[in-house]
Amino acid sequence: MTSDQRIRLLCVVGARPNFMKIAPLMRAIRGRSDKFEGVLLHTGQHYDEAMKDAFFRQLDIPEPDVDLEVGSGSHAVQTAEIMRRFEPVLDAQAPDLVLVVGDVNSTIACALVAVKKGVPVIHVEAGLRSNDRAMPEEINRVLTDQISSLLFTTEPDGEANLLREGVDADKVHFVGNVMIDTLLHSLERSVPAAQTLATIAGAQDIDTSKGGYGVMTLHRPANVDDPATLIVLLETLAELSQRLPLVFPVHPRTRAKLAEAGIEPLLEQSRILMTEPLGYLQLLGLMKDARVLLTDSGGIQEETTALGVPCITLRENTERPITVTAGTNTIVGSDPQKIRAAFDDVIRTGGRRGRVPDLWDGRAAERILDGIEHWVEAATQ
Repeated sequence: MTSDQRIRLLCVVGARPNFMKIAPLMRAIRGRSDKFEGVLLHTGQHYDEAMKDAFFRQLDIPEPDVDLEVGSGSHAVQTAEIMRRFEPVLDAQAPDLVLVVGDVNSTIACALVAVKKGVPVIHVEAGLRSNDRAMPEEINRVLTDQISSLLFTTEPDGEANLLREGVDADKVHFVGNVMIDTLLHSLERSVPAAQTLATIAGAQDIDTSKGGYGVMTLHRPANVDDPATLIVLLETLAELSQRLPLVFPVHPRTRAKLAEAGIEPLLEQSRILMTEPLGYLQLLGLMKDARVLLTDSGGIQEETTALGVPCITLRENTERPITVTAGTNTIVGSDPQKIRAAFDDVIRTGGRRGRVPDLWDGRAAERILDGIEHWVEAATQ
């Protein structure tokens, strides 16, 4: 503990999905400054400065106290460089606990350094499993959970996964979903879809009052790195766009892959409306009023479930099964027939509406701080 008996938390973020998860935690820490002191560290794993700045500003996240400025690289190079740069910062900051979120390289890299230095690790969004070890994120999740002292889960399946893997039940706490904390906190400030569409070429005539568009996102290596897979996916989505225009905020990595594969002319002949990456409030406004989302994102599966918007997931599996069993999500992979069938269901029936899962109520961050405080009290008695 620090000299003033506040709990000193070193909170780590590294990529855009982490920003949405850390925002409510930093807000909750500020609101309980009598008991907590938060230090925010950005590894720089996500190196698009314009997007980083937009997300921090829109989500009301304070400027990081430390930015490691790691940048891009292979998984091995990036993970090693984060570890190398994080260790002296950890020594200098001397936190009581290191808090990591999600499943990116920054998560496992900083957790490894901390635990080897004797600093307990807290993992927020623990226990998620796709059971696909070919996904780098799955490796990061499993290893981070094994070395964490305190694990906070978003859905009941998370605890079941952890117990099956031998994690002590006393370490695991079901608290809800900090991503949904951010969504609910931001909903009233989201940018109206009509305002965003007015800036996108070819989208000005879309009737936003009747769900006159869908949204698509693609970024996972399994979908964009193999030109054959990418072409099949985009041919299918281009076909569907003739029935419903699809707004496509293009991830920088995906844009490079599109250029390499020579697919951009195909998109120009479709009603896929390409745009630069959008800020969180712009994307939230689009999602809220869309008829359907087609995506390979994990976070969007959760956000659409919370919003009650049908989601078609272009992956073979999901680490967020509650979005399928209770929510609005349908898993189709990259099979054109399955994609068309799920899309037809949305157009004909409105698609799956589902329900909002338990504890996705906007108060997960407060429950996490409660859990940390109780754990520290028990450890110091």
